[in-house]
Amino acid sequence: MPPRQQPQLGLNTQTVNVEELYAVISGAASQDVARLQASTTRLKEMFDMIGTFDGLSEIASRKDSVPLAVRQQSIIQFKNHALSHWRSRKLLTDEARVRIRSRCLMMLNEEDDIIAQCNEEIISKIARSDFPVNWSNLVNDLLATIESNLQSRYSSNSDDPRTTLILRRSIKALNGVIYEFAVMKMLTGVATFKNLFTYLHQPLWNYYENILSKFVSNLNSDSITLPRTAEDLLLAHSVYEGVSHLATWLWQRHGKDSKEFEGLRPWFNTVFVNSGTAQKKLNESRISVMNAVTLSAVPLTDIARQSIVLLTRHLLLLGDFFRRLQQLSAPAFVKIPGCTDVILYGWSKVVEATEASRFISDSEDAVFPTKILVQAMVLFKESLGQWTEKPKSGVVNPDTLSREFVEEAVKLLVMKFIPLNPKDLEGWMADPEEWVNLEDKENDQWQYDLRPCGERVLMTLCNQYKDFVVPLLETTFKQSIGQPTSDLTSVIQKEALYCAIGRCALRLKDVIPFSQWLEHSLIPESRSDNPTFPIIKRRIAWLIGQWIHTGCSAADNPRIWDILVHLLQDRGPGTDAVVRLTAATAISQCVDSREFDINVFAPYLSAAVTELVKLTEEADTMESKHRVARCLDSVIGKAEIRIIPLIPVITSAIPQYWIAAEDDFTFKGTLLGLVESLVKACTEHSTTLNGLTVPLIRDSLSPKNIISLDERGLDLWQASLRNAVTIESVNGAPALVDLVPSLLQLLAVNLDLLGKIIGIVESYFILNAPLILKTYALDFFQAIHAVLSGPAVSVNIRDTTIALNLVLQVSHPSQWAEALHRSGLFTYIINRVLDEESPAQQTTQYLYVLSRIVTADAKIFMQLISATASSSGVPDDSKLVSDLMDVWWARFDNMAEPRQRKLTAMAIASFVSTGHPQVLQRLSTEIFNLWMDVFCEIQEVYDHAASNGTIFWDEDQAPSSYYKETEGTPEWSRRHKLFETDPVRTILLSTYVAARLQEAETACGGPQAIQQLYLQDVDQTVLKQIQAYLGKS
Repeated sequence: MPPRQQPQLGLNTQTVNVEELYAVISGAASQDVARLQASTTRLKEMFDMIGTFDGLSEIASRKDSVPLAVRQQSIIQFKNHALSHWRSRKLLTDEARVRIRSRCLMMLNEEDDIIAQCNEEIISKIARSDFPVNWSNLVNDLLATIESNLQSRYSSNSDDPRTTLILRRSIKALNGVIYEFAVMKMLTGVATFKNLFTYLHQPLWNYYENILSKFVSNLNSDSITLPRTAEDLLLAHSVYEGVSHLATWLWQRHGKDSKEFEGLRPWFNTVFVNSGTAQKKLNESRISVMNAVTLSAVPLTDIARQSIVLLTRHLLLLGDFFRRLQQLSAPAFVKIPGCTDVILYGWSKVVEATEASRFISDSEDAVFPTKILVQAMVLFKESLGQWTEKPKSGVVNPDTLSREFVEEAVKLLVMKFIPLNPKDLEGWMADPEEWVNLEDKENDQWQYDLRPCGERVLMTLCNQYKDFVVPLLETTFKQSIGQPTSDLTSVIQKEALYCAIGRCALRLKDVIPFSQWLEHSLIPESRSDNPTFPIIKRRIAWLIGQWIHTGCSAADNPRIWDILVHLLQDRGPGTDAVVRLTAATAISQCVDSREFDINVFAPYLSAAVTELVKLTEEADTMESKHRVARCLDSVIGKAEIRIIPLIPVITSAIPQYWIAAEDDFTFKGTLLGLVESLVKACTEHSTTLNGLTVPLIRDSLSPKNIISLDERGLDLWQASLRNAVTIESVNGAPALVDLVPSLLQLLAVNLDLLGKIIGIVESYFILNAPLILKTYALDFFQAIHAVLSGPAVSVNIRDTTIALNLVLQVSHPSQWAEALHRSGLFTYIINRVLDEESPAQQTTQYLYVLSRIVTADAKIFMQLISATASSSGVPDDSKLVSDLMDVWWARFDNMAEPRQRKLTAMAIASFVSTGHPQVLQRLSTEIFNLWMDVFCEIQEVYDHAASNGTIFWDEDQAPSSYYKETEGTPEWSRRHKLFETDPVRTILLSTYVAARLQEAETACGGPQAIQQLYLQDVDQTVLKQIQAYLGKS
């Protein structure tokens, strides 16, 4: 067909050739690889043409003349590409949008599920953009289609499959539209949904009740074999999806607009109560049917199985609706009429299921599907807090659970749900490591599995009804503690009791004699050779970890470590890998506890570390290795310097772990963290680890690893430097100085982690600035230049200038002056200072750098100034010096810290000492005023003892930010010494200024010369004050 004429939009956009588009989309659906690739490439080009999306929609709608595969490919491409350009006037005309919307509704009788699902998504996404302004008839048309076909199906008892098909597609499309607007937060979207709600809430609920009434009363083993029953279940389920979206949205409004909600409360209450009634009827019918099927030798037919699956999914949908309402507001949820009946009915089914536990399984055609039971248990658990005698509101609650009910619930959980079942034991035996790793993950998995859910229900019961639960568990503990555990059944039941005690540890700590229990029961059980005892041993390790970690007891009882270290190292009969892995985790929990005592643990340290290393080697999976390595990390961190004798045991295996990990960056990250902890524990003795740390740092920052390991690698690098006493090689081992070239490369290019990199730079220079500058001065200043002149943010510029100040402080000017000039960094700083557009804060930071330079050596500073002027083509530096003095004076008020203001005063004094005319011309005005400000502010103690190291300053200690979290490391001492010996702290300002003025007098030809040239117009009052301060020097 010829291409349609398109309006001229003023854009250079080609119009698609529809015949070519059909050929291309046919090729994209082809099985011929070459044709497929060529068509895909061409199709990408055609997406930028006018008419492509309209053409794709038309091809997808032509089911009589276009092959199914081509139609599927066409609508998939439309869904994936057109929706994101739906508002584009470049690619879609208004007429094309009208045609596409019309075709979407025409395709509601589509038989192919793939096309239908894509079409439903397209309708909902277009509706989000166009409804109600540009597609005002959408909801009316969908509702009219649904009503007419419902009338045909149920009033005329029609079995026309086309009617059912259109109903399914139309309801799904309407649900999609409802959902799109239900999740919108913008005011226009909320207003639109309010109108949708008003229009749809009653009709949709009527549809659901009407469809439900056709099968709910006669749902049995015969009716589920009828295709019409399966169809009715699917239609009811689809309609209820829309109802649940509407009712949930309304429930969310009850806290925001109570007046609006109250007006619709009768409808909401009806939906809730009748949904609960439907759930009960459908569930009872389902249980009855599945019991009959289970007892029958005749297997389910395909239609019957489909009916059961649909029925199960609909029950889950009803449960999801209740759960969502509860999540939004648990206190209000339990007050909904009929809510208690819904919750307790669900719990009654949980109780009933325990009497026929063989019928419980995670299957949609089980008598008691796990998902339905868990759903009921979660609803029950989350409502318990509202049924206590005094919930959080503090108001006495008349609706509380009785002691008998609570005790029966606890017994049920401990006896039926918490014990390990045959499936658990099979998983344990089949893959011990995978099983224990899944078991010990404390995440949201409890909401989907019966046993962990049962544990959480027990915990909640114990917290909310402790007066009932604690005595019961105490009595049960005392009765069972002395009972023999001889067979698998008794072992499993004791394990469940130990689990219950561990889960409720905080409530039971005052009634369980833990030390006696350790001595008389747990130690003998932990050393038993009984082949079934790994079940109990694993739980003993877990229990001790829970008990100590939650603070129920302190880890100061040697019996704790006797048990855990034995379980960790035992490889005889009656134990296995699950026990050892759990013991490792328990040790980690104990050493991380608040009241951990390293002195009690010290005798067990060597055995624990050795066995943790061995267990890491033995583990089959990287996840288990990762788990044990984290435990070892915890032990190292708490052992501190005691770990030094065990360094060979730990480090010998790490290289092979690293190599074996390959692309498992999670485990590699754990290894880097482990070595970092080892370095921190060894402090100044960590230099012996350089043979391991240097290669690890280098490899973690290599091209293949840097994306995933850069932060962990930099953390190890930083820790190594902070705890080092030298960066040079010791006994021929790799040295930290070897990594400097990599550091400078990272400094120049890695903005993402610039803060960490600058910290490493500071650590290097504090350790040995002369060694680094001797070889890398030019590279260093070029890297700093790259940072400051690049796109770094202000905080990075501040940190970089602070680091640069530190470098200038710890090194001699002869080591950096030439490189500072050759790198262009000095010129760049001068230009930034003189740039009027430069932010004031950055200018001030750069002035601090210049202050350090001129204070260190005024002659070198003037050489740098002259070189900068010369490189700019100006033979005389007078204008440059004058401009610089203007900025220095203008920015002085931006300097808030007394230390920086004193530094500036000293820098100006050094500048004065050069005798430069442009500086001295300001001596009697700006400079004297600046000095007077600082003299008055810092309130120094003028004492001749200054020469003996007395500190003339207003702060006794450096701010904590200065130490950069180095407490406890050798670097803290280095930083402290650097702070204490800073000339800004140790030199008396009046003495310094007086000395520099004498140098200026000499440069000018003597006191009379400077007086005549620069001090003729000085304010005598100011001069006397200056002389008074200088006289005290």
